Amino acid sequence: MSLPLPEWFGRLGGVDPAPFFVLSLLPYLAFLWWAHKVRAFPRLALRGFQLTLLFVAVTIAAAVVAQQAYGRQLADVDPLHGGAEAFLTLSNLVVLLGFRPRQDGPLKPDAAAATPKSSEESEPSDDAR
Repeated sequence: MSLPLPEWFGRLGGVDPAPFFVLSLLPYLAFLWWAHKVRAFPRLALRGFQLTLLFVAVTIAAAVVAQQAYGRQLADVDPLHGGAEAFLTLSNLVVLLGFRPRQDGPLKPDAAAATPKSSEESEPSDDAR
């Protein structure tokens, strides 16, 4: 027996998302554990991913304050919502900086690439082959 589409969406809208949210933290925590163990993983990027957990905590706290103090959901209380989203922006920036290419010093042209080859070292032209 299949449900008509509007009824199926109605039932889907009635599902409490809280258990799914909690379950989604498990693979994320496993990812953080793995990234911590991998030596090649950039440490600053790891800190950014860890800051994402701080964003989640701040968002939950801001949602509770919005509900208790204003009787509204977080998206409807702009100062709290903007403050919580600032933590997401911060964590994204730290991840971005962690994955940027590293430069150990000022860029210097390669000495071998900068000097032209002598005529003896140059490859023969197509005519000479």
